[in-house]
Amino acid sequence: MKTFIKAFVLPSLFMMLVSTQVSAQTKKSKATTVKTVKTTSKFTTTNNRVSSNKVIYKKPTKNVVSVRSVPNKTVVKHNGQSYYYSNNKFYTQSSGRYIVIAPKVGFRIKTLPVNYTRITYNTRNYYNAQGIFYIQINNEYEVVDPEVGTIVYELPDDYEKVTIDGKTYYEYANIIYEKVQVDGIRAYEVVGIIDME
Repeated sequence: MKTFIKAFVLPSLFMMLVSTQVSAQTKKSKATTVKTVKTTSKFTTTNNRVSSNKVIYKKPTKNVVSVRSVPNKTVVKHNGQSYYYSNNKFYTQSSGRYIVIAPKVGFRIKTLPVNYTRITYNTRNYYNAQGIFYIQINNEYEVVDPEVGTIVYELPDDYEKVTIDGKTYYEYANIIYEKVQVDGIRAYEVVGIIDME
């Protein structure tokens, strides 16, 4: 009986252990390959523009901020409509109240907000103030969508968490960010723009 165990059972157990180890190593390398593919392709859409239908907000409704009056407001004309700018915020008027909105691409202001940050990405200079990106055009500053890959170190207080294809991101003013590490510091990388439909 001892001879049978030494001749057949022990070699069989050894073969099972070796094949299990090889199988585990194979599974690990497959998982690494999948992870690499995920990090190189954030979204399955072109130009990293994401349909608003694919974006699921963690909170079902957003708090709408409105005020009765806006002191020292500047009128911003855009596509034939009047909007208002004051205290680093943009507003639209509805039913006698002013509602805070995210500015539309193309809005222009004459002076940047006091607390802006200058960001250079791909030789383009952006000015970021409370989550809004501007570029300088002549003597004005125009609201623009940042390029994918642009890094910021803070998001505005009223950013929102969203899910796209099962993965969590951060959204502010239709710009989608992913949390990243830059030299050991938490940062947020622009990974896409929401197309409003």
